[in-house]
Amino acid sequence: MNKYFVITDEFVNSRLDRWFRRNIFDIPQSLLEKNIRKGNIKVNNKKKASSYKLKSNDKVTVHDKNFVPNKHKIKNTPYKASKNEILFSSSLFIENNENFAVINKPAGISVQSGTKSKRNILDILKSTKEFSDFKPYSVHRLDKETTGILIVAKNRKYAQLFTSLFRIRKIHKVYLGITLGSVNEKKGTIKDDLYHYEDDKKIITKAITHFTLLDSNSNYSLLKLSPETGRKHQLRKHMLMYGHPILGDKKYRLTNKNKSQNSILMLHAYKINFSINEIKYNFVAELPDVFQNFIKEKYLKIY
Repeated sequence: MNKYFVITDEFVNSRLDRWFRRNIFDIPQSLLEKNIRKGNIKVNNKKKASSYKLKSNDKVTVHDKNFVPNKHKIKNTPYKASKNEILFSSSLFIENNENFAVINKPAGISVQSGTKSKRNILDILKSTKEFSDFKPYSVHRLDKETTGILIVAKNRKYAQLFTSLFRIRKIHKVYLGITLGSVNEKKGTIKDDLYHYEDDKKIITKAITHFTLLDSNSNYSLLKLSPETGRKHQLRKHMLMYGHPILGDKKYRLTNKNKSQNSILMLHAYKINFSINEIKYNFVAELPDVFQNFIKEKYLKIY
């Protein structure tokens, strides 16, 4: 017995595999790929790749494998924000319009809920007045301890638009980072292959980071970091490879001494710019107090 699902406008341009896991059955990617290859999951009675982008009114046929809509989908209980968190989050907004918001993310909070941490920005934003009648969509990520600019879409259309702009590198980001040691070069580019694992499969991707030295002393350097690619932990990994890990990084460090007395990761998403419908957007996120105070204490200058 087969089950049939007609794609609505809400899921136009969604990948087949992502749509399936979100709406039908949350199974491992490898098992999903196997069922697609065998023809247990078809679109308009034809086999399609897992990366196939769904179109309006596409008819997805699922061969009965006890794939019951939502029955087996893993349910994550949303994080319930406190009143203080909701009030505080209103002070984070840099931009707020009907299609997207830009916030200055603080340290110590994840963008999305995970196995290690339920507290997250998206669930908190759901309860704010700025997202009243809107659903927050994640279009890119910042590490839990990284501060600064975060774009959050308010509808699927703009979520897909931002995802596309990031993919074709039309969104330009500038970070500020304080690293250990004195960087000698005024400017440079770090190119290297980074890897991560998906299940047991090793994925290797090219990563490119441009940097400019703003100021330094014998112990620390203040850098402007411009990632050309957007790999997971790219800036933190690249600075470690370069021999100047980011101050406060507890994962990507040379020795245990790199933990230093500073418990805050000194990496801040400072600026972002992009264009939509020929309108140019430029946003700047104010540095956290801890970051500013450290710069002053060490007599480092941004400009």
